Amino acid sequence: MNSFGRLFRVSIFGESHGLLVGVTLDGVPAGIALDEKSFEKDLNRRKSGKRGTTPRKESDLPEIATGLFQGRTTGAPLTVLFRNENTLSGDYANLVAHPRPSHSDWVAARKFGGFNDYRGGGHFSGRLTLGLVAAGVVAKKILGRKVKIESRIVEIDDCNNPDDFPKIVEEALRAQDSVGGIVECTATGVPPALGEPFFDSVESTMSHLLFSIPAVKGVEFGAGFAAARMRGSEHNDPIINPVVVRVAIKPTASISSPQITLNTESGKPEELRIKGRHDACIALRASVVVEAAAAVALCDLTLIARSLRP
Repeated sequence: MNSFGRLFRVSIFGESHGLLVGVTLDGVPAGIALDEKSFEKDLNRRKSGKRGTTPRKESDLPEIATGLFQGRTTGAPLTVLFRNENTLSGDYANLVAHPRPSHSDWVAARKFGGFNDYRGGGHFSGRLTLGLVAAGVVAKKILGRKVKIESRIVEIDDCNNPDDFPKIVEEALRAQDSVGGIVECTATGVPPALGEPFFDSVESTMSHLLFSIPAVKGVEFGAGFAAARMRGSEHNDPIINPVVVRVAIKPTASISSPQITLNTESGKPEELRIKGRHDACIALRASVVVEAAAAVALCDLTLIARSLRP
């Protein structure tokens, strides 16, 4: 469904061009100091404004609707809302019969019998990652200061020199195209023995949530795929190591250049010119979303481990 977690349960709701998007967090311990300003730093990292990000400007001001009293969490479900204030829904009218390539438009229409809200991607939009970022803020508070989670962009368009990133994004904009990237997230101070063998390990749990981010196309831990090219004498490490995960962020297919798509009414391929406002490089705003996903997964596993203590 639209929820993740066992003891720290995250439920995301809303649509990109609906009234609002938001998140409900169940299992938040009582007594945690929290207010709207607690979310400011991470939400600003996700905001548009930089060159190469979407021209859609939203205030993204959080409204804590439930689960807070006198500046402390109550133990009841915590709900955080974000109003949609800057929508241009008419730009998406042609997507009913002309789904965008490499998007959820066609799948969503098939899944929900055409009743889905297609504007801006509806419930499948990256805008819903606002709720995930908010959940990450709360998760990091629950984990405490001993656990430190940081993320950064390590690659854009096959380049790993951050000084060249702005030039690469600018070239993509001029070409009416987009570029992908890789985000690296590191978690230090993670308690040992979290999770369970096989299905609920740290890596499998974290991967589950990371792949819920719409633009994520690949996840690797530690040496990742490079391990297949190593020998056992190389691929071993000290027991005490941070959790390092790298996430591949796709280049969006929402570009100004014409593309070929399927006309779902005629069943024939046709040229599509996409309107709307989109990121030329999703990775620029995805770093904090990846960090939040890692925090949520670790928080759920940590609360489970605490509940099992004698």
